[in-house]
Amino acid sequence: MARVLGDYERHLAVERDLSEHTVRAYLGDLESMLEHAHRLGHEDVTTIDLRALRSWLAKLQSMGMARTTIARRATAVRVFTTWLARTGRAPLDAGQRLASPKAHRTLPEVLRADEAISLVEQASELADDDSPLGIRDVAILELMYATGIRVGELVGLDIDDIDFDRNVIRVLGKGRKERTVPFGQPAAAALKRWLAGARATVRRDGAGPALFLGARGQRINQRAVRTLVHQRIADVDGAPDIGPHGLRHSAATHLLEGGADLRTVQELLGHASMATTQVYTHVSSERLRSAYKQAHPRA
Repeated sequence: MARVLGDYERHLAVERDLSEHTVRAYLGDLESMLEHAHRLGHEDVTTIDLRALRSWLAKLQSMGMARTTIARRATAVRVFTTWLARTGRAPLDAGQRLASPKAHRTLPEVLRADEAISLVEQASELADDDSPLGIRDVAILELMYATGIRVGELVGLDIDDIDFDRNVIRVLGKGRKERTVPFGQPAAAALKRWLAGARATVRRDGAGPALFLGARGQRINQRAVRTLVHQRIADVDGAPDIGPHGLRHSAATHLLEGGADLRTVQELLGHASMATTQVYTHVSSERLRSAYKQAHPRA
């Protein structure tokens, strides 16, 4: 089992070119399943059957694991058993008929448009003392709200990924898929201010071309960005306590409320499926009422 798992790790990392984080998540799910199968008496992956897989999912459910987590782990196992059968390592695809609970799709809280504007304006006021990190914080908040990019995509940006002539950034998203995302003048001004001198003040050896730097002068990490977003949003009266994901969702929601179509929002967010975009975005009651009055003959 360990040897097969090692082969599968190389398949994920080399052939599918998945990120280190994604590979680690897949392997963690599979190790859990293989340990359970071993306790049931399966000494080799060739003997693992649908009954063993269902027993494993039932155990996860009895442990109180969230439906979303169980669904994700079931998906990881189905992909694994398909690979086993396709490569001849197992006679049958044991997970082909493995069902998983449908995850409850809950929407994160979002900022109102005025709260989002207040967020960046208050951060700008705090950065008026020309503090390099304060200037950086404004650029991060402006860019995240302007583009709706993921926090992992943000920290991976390099200086050369910005095109100020067209006001767009080149983003490397999930599955190493590249896309181009536009941003507005406020974000452009904040970025130029950060690059004009503040970044050089913070920069230390080894920073390379990283766009955003942490307090120690190296490429900023996701934890620092999450802390920054929570701290800045706490300064906005009445705003929900959201992180970078909530800021991304806010950007998508405000795009829709401003008239953007769902397909455009899908491209901006970097979603492979429209169904994913529909989870990230919801239509406000005001927009529903406006569309109803405009479209319905008896409104």
